[in-house]
Amino acid sequence: MTEPRTARLQRETSESSIELTLDLDGTGVSDIQTSVPFYDHLLTAFAKHSLTDLTVRATGDTHIDVHHTVEDTGILLGQAIRQALGDKAGISRFGDALVPLDEALVQAVVDISGRPFLVHSGEPAGFEYHLIGGHFTGSMVRHVFEAITFNAGLTVHVTVLGGRDPHHIAEAEFKAFARALRQAKALDPLVQGIPSTKGAL
Repeated sequence: MTEPRTARLQRETSESSIELTLDLDGTGVSDIQTSVPFYDHLLTAFAKHSLTDLTVRATGDTHIDVHHTVEDTGILLGQAIRQALGDKAGISRFGDALVPLDEALVQAVVDISGRPFLVHSGEPAGFEYHLIGGHFTGSMVRHVFEAITFNAGLTVHVTVLGGRDPHHIAEAEFKAFARALRQAKALDPLVQGIPSTKGAL
């Protein structure tokens, strides 16, 4: 029987307090409360479309800016993914997805490589300055992917191929990443051991 691919982590700093539980072999059930509403929306979409059960309780100095709470939650999510993956035996390793949301179109490719690397491109000029929902700056989208990627040990390419509405673009990015990770983390019965010629990921 396969070991449960789960993690339960906490992170406490002077800027934020976070508790997170994750099950990579879930059904996409989530309960997200980060005190940043649009981020809750994005993480809920991530859980649903990656088939990851995810619970997050986060508070922080959002009276200053959402930056610390959003980044620290991304760091903890990445650490939880890495822990839950274990030795990565039997995984598909690679995943890719092309996801539309109305006029927005995003491609994401994931390699559970153990080598953190993010290539993120294509967001329209000015996206990084837009306040989505009046509180979530567009620049935070890339920042979250950096936090997840580097702490989970993933190689991730996210490319925005089209889009006009910042809400649609951001949500499509998270959904595409989720779908690609869903493929990459999937257990493949044809894979024997670690899917790498090096014997480790």
